[in-house]
Amino acid sequence: MAKRPVFIPTTDGPALVSTVLVDFEWFPGMALSQAQKCVESLHDATRKAVGVQRILEISSKSKEDLGVQLSAFNLKIRTLKYQREFSVECAYQASKVFERGGPFTDLLGATSLEAKRDPRLTQNGRMTKFVFFKQEWPLEPRTAFYDWLYINALHKHIDYVDEVLQYQAFTDIAFNPERSVNCQAYAAALYSSLVRRKMLNQTLLQDQELYLSMVKGMKVSNAHENTVTQDRINFD
Repeated sequence: MAKRPVFIPTTDGPALVSTVLVDFEWFPGMALSQAQKCVESLHDATRKAVGVQRILEISSKSKEDLGVQLSAFNLKIRTLKYQREFSVECAYQASKVFERGGPFTDLLGATSLEAKRDPRLTQNGRMTKFVFFKQEWPLEPRTAFYDWLYINALHKHIDYVDEVLQYQAFTDIAFNPERSVNCQAYAAALYSSLVRRKMLNQTLLQDQELYLSMVKGMKVSNAHENTVTQDRINFD
């Protein structure tokens, strides 16, 4: 048996995303077929335990093409101002600043896997902040910067948005909250919640102070601590 979080967008109340830990049968092995058995097991257990029916696995292990495309390794950010395109994963890794180096902006031109495994990310001391196209982001709230990258990227893919809103919950079979902080399935649930609550607009996507104030004002997850910073962003 194993446990994984299931992220459920909410339409009212103080929490934008409800996180439920679900017990399910685990199928060991490195093969894609084994991972997909785990996903199916998790989704079946979630339907029984929580009652939601439409669940989307967001990872390369998903049986749904949408789930694969929404992986942070595959979901692209397109910038109009700089005429560049790169994955959410590359943007996140390329924005890290450490005590002795960074941001390593050349990672924007790498593959997602290359960016995640770049040795400089573990050789330059403690991480101190993020810098994305000259815009500084603090390390707290812990997932705020990653979530912001993800929801901005998803919002620009109009062809994905309507499909995403058809789902009631999201999972990432590889995400273990005991070892990781950021989660693409959580970010997708956050996006869905913001749209359903009619809170998502261009101002929220561009204004860092407003976005972080929203994160502070709404309880987005039991596992997230929230603080406020300021400044304005031009994502394009």
